[in-house]
Amino acid sequence: MASTTGQQQPRPLRLAILECDTPQPQTRALYRDYTGVFAALLGAAARTLDPPADLAALASVTGYDVVNELHTYPALDDVDAVLLTGSRHTAFDDDPWIKNLVAFTRKALDSGRVRVVGVCFGHQIVGRALGARVAKSDKGWELAVTEVDLTEAGKAVFQLDKMRIHQMHRDVVADLPPDAVPLGSNAFCPVQGMYVPGRYMTVQGHPEFTGDIVSEILFNRHTVGIFTDDVYEDGMRRAGVAHDGVAIGKAFLQFMRGG
Repeated sequence: MASTTGQQQPRPLRLAILECDTPQPQTRALYRDYTGVFAALLGAAARTLDPPADLAALASVTGYDVVNELHTYPALDDVDAVLLTGSRHTAFDDDPWIKNLVAFTRKALDSGRVRVVGVCFGHQIVGRALGARVAKSDKGWELAVTEVDLTEAGKAVFQLDKMRIHQMHRDVVADLPPDAVPLGSNAFCPVQGMYVPGRYMTVQGHPEFTGDIVSEILFNRHTVGIFTDDVYEDGMRRAGVAHDGVAIGKAFLQFMRGG
């Protein structure tokens, strides 16, 4: 007779990834879209759990192109968490798709159940949805792997003393939303992450980026004149530096699964 005393396994997390951009061509060939990029990060993170796990056993992951398909959003009752990706677009613009994204994010945050993760542009959209000011930095671009000084909360969340993370931004969340717990900062950007337990977690950087992904963006933006020679060369020097993306991905997984 089968035992009835064992603990029931929790059902997989229902994760919606809101794709706020399309990857560069070489990255797209490898991962297809940013859902693929984040699935790779979260899969690597799942393998670091104790015991190690396969992402498919932990989560069902569905991507939504919120830029080109303005009304393609999940029903909040059908998801447990949403993750907003980075983007080349500007989080404080009022393009229709950005206004739709802000409104949806606010509904998710107000649901009291759906957990929200924001990365770079997604971090800024969460800030905007919560009433924080989002603006262009007067310091220019923060690129490739940089160091972030973690608060005590950040050290506890990420299980790191200091965070090394890929960056690709010149827009910032200029001040913390009400009730937000700061996770980290550096000289370039004072709000490198923010958190409310059980509600949202964000980072300004890109834990999902690899050296190859960043190098492709740097090269292509340099080619069309977005990055000067000096900015490009500075970013390329740090594109291959070791970083804490998988540890950050693990923190995302634990948060989204109720940790």
